[in-house]
Amino acid sequence: MDSSLIQTIAVYALPVIFAITLHEAAHGYAARLLGDNTAYVLGRVSVNPMRHIDPIGTLAIPLILYFVTSGAFMFGYAKPVPVAFGNLRNPRWGSLWVAAAGPASNFVQALIWGIFAVLLASFSVNEPFFTRMAAAGVGVNLVLGVLNLFPLPPLDGGRVLMALLPVRASIMLSRLEPYGFFIVMALVMTGTLTRFWLGPLVSAGYVAVSAVLNPLASLLQ
Repeated sequence: MDSSLIQTIAVYALPVIFAITLHEAAHGYAARLLGDNTAYVLGRVSVNPMRHIDPIGTLAIPLILYFVTSGAFMFGYAKPVPVAFGNLRNPRWGSLWVAAAGPASNFVQALIWGIFAVLLASFSVNEPFFTRMAAAGVGVNLVLGVLNLFPLPPLDGGRVLMALLPVRASIMLSRLEPYGFFIVMALVMTGTLTRFWLGPLVSAGYVAVSAVLNPLASLLQ
């Protein structure tokens, strides 16, 4: 195995595992708070990565895409947390908060990794492995959070939009769910999603993270 690939896997492993694990656990935790214990009973409200990792979506597909595209494009997913939306105390608005909890956890993680980077710099820790991991943690979580907010089911943004739309429009949007994954993949592969959604919003995310971290960095100098 190429040494650069090993280094890349080592740098990204922890940020990716935390990103997908806490994302899925956040869905289950929010569902439990709002009235549905399905994920909790099945043990999915957990920070144990093994409960969320999908052998195909989390491991095989990202590695295959890495080799096929020479590292230019990677995509993966974890096992979705089961939620019985009908069990929520308010199914419409509860589904919005359950869906939003996943991306919200990623944006919080991006900030935490950013704080880690600031602390490394403040203590003059220049070890490339840790600085690259901190940068990877910010980037991975911003991308995952923004991607999941794309307003098309089954992505979280699609479920948020379905909760906000009038009933008839929401039903029409829900009919796209069986095809949503393929539509998103097509938009990613053609560069459309990156150009008009991921690129601008991830850049805005970096600006927001920097705005929060700059005062901390100045304080620690």
